[in-house]
Amino acid sequence: MSGLPPYATTGQRAWYYSFRVICGLIFFFLIAPILVIIPLSFNAEDFFTFTPEMLSFDPAGYSTKHYEDFFTNSDWQLALRNSLKIAPVATLLSVSLGTLAAIGLSQSHVPFRRAIMAILISPMIVPLIISATGMYFFYSNPYIPIPFLGKIELPFTLTGTYLGVVLAHAALGIPFVIITVTATLVGFDQSLTRAAANMGANPVTTFFRVQMPLILPGVVSGGLFAFITSFDEVVVVLFVGSAGQKTLPWQMFTGLREQISPTILAVATILIAISILLLFVVELLRRRSERLRGMSPS
Repeated sequence: MSGLPPYATTGQRAWYYSFRVICGLIFFFLIAPILVIIPLSFNAEDFFTFTPEMLSFDPAGYSTKHYEDFFTNSDWQLALRNSLKIAPVATLLSVSLGTLAAIGLSQSHVPFRRAIMAILISPMIVPLIISATGMYFFYSNPYIPIPFLGKIELPFTLTGTYLGVVLAHAALGIPFVIITVTATLVGFDQSLTRAAANMGANPVTTFFRVQMPLILPGVVSGGLFAFITSFDEVVVVLFVGSAGQKTLPWQMFTGLREQISPTILAVATILIAISILLLFVVELLRRRSERLRGMSPS
């Protein structure tokens, strides 16, 4: 059923359908490379192109051997375990610090809150190669300058450690948490916290019993984005990590650069499925957040 009113002019009708064709072409341009990867991951040969058997839909041209290699190869499994170790911890740090920062910056009495917000979300804007280089030199220096106290020498450096990679990924994920939680706090009724205080609730109780249930969709959405950021990141971990912290994207990068392993196609397909699932969860949380704020989800 057309969304155009019956009195629409010829020009309005032409723009209405042209706009949808343009959007469809842009969508196809963005999604086509992803759709090509999925059938290629089932290629029975060690090629990155469609074989004649695949084009003719011959069952002999399809195989799950690349998926079997991913689940049995020790290098891929080590990278998967490292990603599953690093991403959840980095996400937990991002959610904790980002939520507290968003709540603090939502208060109108905080001085320079716009400047602080710009600094906190800068990792999202600054090119990753610059952030990675800065983190490498900062983590490599065992001396930490403290104002008025001079330099404190650490017994270790953070480069080549799980802690260094986790902290780096947490810094990259915090901006996503701040943005999503701040967007949720826009519709938050501050009179609820004042009412809780009048009833004798302390700030901690007010946060967990009043604020958190209402902003939880934004917190979880930010956490999912932080998890995806950490799970898919490769530039920073190349600078900060070592072979012991080789993550799944690092292993994929190595496979493309050194041996052109077709297993990358299977891993990419699995990551695509995980990303689609997480984005679906984010959309459900967005709709729930709008319902809690009395808005009609669109």
